[in-house]
Amino acid sequence: MPKGIYKVPTPVNEPVKSYMPGSPERKELQAMLKELRSKELDIPMYIGKDEVRSGKTSRLAPPHDHKHTLGYFHKSEKQHIEQAIAAAMAAREKWADLSWEHRASIFLKAADLIAGPYRAKLNAATMLGQSKNAYQAEIDSACEIIDFLRFNVHFMTEIYSEQPISGPGMWNRVEWRPLEGFVYALTPFNFTAIAGNLPSSCAMMGNVVVWKPSNTQVYSANVLMEIFKKAGVPDGVINLIYPSGPDAAEVIFNHRDFAGIHFTGSTEVFQNIWQSIGNNIHKYKSYPKIVGETGGKDFVLAHPSADAKVVSTALTRGAFEYQGQKCSAASRAYIPQSLWADVKKYMVEDLKSFKMGPTEDFTNFVNAVIDEKSFDKLASFIDAAKKDPAVEIVAGGNYDKSKGYFIEPTILNCKDPLYTTMCTELFGPVLSLYVYDDAKFEETLKLVDTTGIYALTGSIIANDRYAIEQATKALQNAAGNFYINDKPTGAVVGQQPFGGARGSGTNDKAGSKINLLRWVSPRTIKETFVPVTDYRYPFLLAD
Repeated sequence: MPKGIYKVPTPVNEPVKSYMPGSPERKELQAMLKELRSKELDIPMYIGKDEVRSGKTSRLAPPHDHKHTLGYFHKSEKQHIEQAIAAAMAAREKWADLSWEHRASIFLKAADLIAGPYRAKLNAATMLGQSKNAYQAEIDSACEIIDFLRFNVHFMTEIYSEQPISGPGMWNRVEWRPLEGFVYALTPFNFTAIAGNLPSSCAMMGNVVVWKPSNTQVYSANVLMEIFKKAGVPDGVINLIYPSGPDAAEVIFNHRDFAGIHFTGSTEVFQNIWQSIGNNIHKYKSYPKIVGETGGKDFVLAHPSADAKVVSTALTRGAFEYQGQKCSAASRAYIPQSLWADVKKYMVEDLKSFKMGPTEDFTNFVNAVIDEKSFDKLASFIDAAKKDPAVEIVAGGNYDKSKGYFIEPTILNCKDPLYTTMCTELFGPVLSLYVYDDAKFEETLKLVDTTGIYALTGSIIANDRYAIEQATKALQNAAGNFYINDKPTGAVVGQQPFGGARGSGTNDKAGSKINLLRWVSPRTIKETFVPVTDYRYPFLLAD
């Protein structure tokens, strides 16, 4: 038991390294990229204490160089899902009973391992497996996951310290218990940090986890698991498996001990999960916690008072960094007629200066989209736009998958504000915009608010403070993360808790204690020091 009220190290956001030519971090990363490319990995499942190999493997390749083999991972079948659940439940009691400061120490150690000896390896794995350039990998698979781990430990202690008042003669306290069962972490390809945070945030609060990453993120997930084990996460606390979605759903959502899901992915998949849980609600020991962040169709709204260069930079960065494969990426924009000519000029200039190619060449700003399925989907929308007389291809519009899944950053000027690409989440380097009449700013606010089902991120760019206030109020439900005079991407742990509502998820704000509160089940304890011995109250006495 604890013999002190411990203070954890004060979290500070991890500094972002520059990777300038000649810098030590650049040389180390380049050497690691070369090393990882030189070998083929055989990636197992991690179930309890065992590395499990099914013999049925799937090939891993860089999206920007799909003929090169990084390795193979062993696909999971239903029996492996059952084994992972059993391993988690076998580990649960001992892990839940472990004093919180020892759980904190494990994940603080994981953060330090990533900040130090594993930084280059995790970044290189992200660059190769998910086609992120050095800077995008650094802010994700180094800085953000480090921040998640350190800040979540801090938030955990804040939660444990929140206690009720006590009246005379009693002591009231709240015990923040882990959930009674196991948590299913279903993680996406686009952020290594999210893939690490979803299982670790649950485990940190004393829960045990079955973790299924996206097949296109297995390469860096394997490195994360290596780090968790090195940090001292006990066997069975986090179990890493690679089943198909339907197999996982059939086993997990029918299991009595299913206690919650931590999810990032598509709205359609999350809605199907919610429906499955609802249909099976009578089977569970408790009502499962359902936490999900499910994407967006994120907006940038420019006011006539905005600076055209500020608008264009917010769009070129917000729409095309990491090929637009961020839930928060700017994918629709509303530009006043008076600014359009300048905004267009600046954006076209920027796009002409972009270099596109493999991540190993650090001069490339744009890399490949994640896989052939994504490539084909994006190409089909671009082809349809080319044939539509109501759409102008302002820039880009080309694509090539002969060596890697390369989609040229593309800007579509849509005459119809409800054209399909203004409403549909594409998840790629395609920006759709609508040019509006300057006098119709208020009408455009309504258009922004009512287009599509999502409400994740968005921004207003203006110099008119009245317009900024007007937009902030009018769009209060249109985005869970709202930006003023900035791009709608780049939320930082501890600074901008991340999440949205409507079709974008449950808005449980990763990077804050709001999220961690979902992974505990509080028990209130009242202790009376001198109990009463007579049932009679004073009001019962006769006059």
